[in-house]
Amino acid sequence: MLVYPVINPVALHIGPLSIYWYGLMYLIGFAAAWSVLAYRIKYSKFPRGFTMQELSDILFYAALGTIIGGRLGYMIFYARDDLWTNPLFTFQIWKGGMSFHGGLIGVIVSLSWFGIKQKKFLGNIADFVIPAVPLGLAAGRIGNFINSELWGRVTDVPWGMVFPNGGPLPRHPSQLYEFFLEGIVLFLILWFYSMKPRPRWSVFGLFLICYGSFRIFIEFFREPDPQLGYLAWGWLTMGQILSVPMIVVGVGMMFCTPRRPAACPRDPESLQ
Repeated sequence: MLVYPVINPVALHIGPLSIYWYGLMYLIGFAAAWSVLAYRIKYSKFPRGFTMQELSDILFYAALGTIIGGRLGYMIFYARDDLWTNPLFTFQIWKGGMSFHGGLIGVIVSLSWFGIKQKKFLGNIADFVIPAVPLGLAAGRIGNFINSELWGRVTDVPWGMVFPNGGPLPRHPSQLYEFFLEGIVLFLILWFYSMKPRPRWSVFGLFLICYGSFRIFIEFFREPDPQLGYLAWGWLTMGQILSVPMIVVGVGMMFCTPRRPAACPRDPESLQ
């Protein structure tokens, strides 16, 4: 059994300003994503057609989508009562409470708007950006671990961990499971798959399939949100319900879209 290493959720103070580890992890995640995508622009043979200026714009739109969609998704999917009784809680992001599925929807909406403005296909943008997303997910899960939130179910495995607000019994460190599968493993899968030309939407579709599958699996070790509990059969969680459509859509993108490699976003044929 392991004891959780108690970490101050505040990383540092700058005068009256407190900078929380949770928010800092988001900054680290976006910085890592920027580095990976900048590498793809400079050195990767595919995909082509994105500039460093466009990368900055893409990440700006993605950040807005992540924060707004992630927070609204959490309030809608996991905290509807708070949304009506304490709507100001929606803006208290530093206290935790972000939904990946809501963030994904937010990013799709924001990048769709970027694509319309720049006359680029959303599929090309998504396939370009998505290999870097697991790095942000990995950073976010470390933020969950530091916040001592989203811990797992009670267990007797040797690496079970006693969390300060999780009771006296050891639990699965499910945040670290997600860090490994949804972060490190998923990044490697998408990175190597995207090194060759792929049909439009294929890289994004693979992400949806893998993330949805990993999330459904890890939910069996993760304690369900107390305000929701199990939604059916004594094991089904909200995270699993929201992940099933991801897999279905991902399979459609992988196997039901044209098989020819996506055109360069700047090529005339890419705008057909």
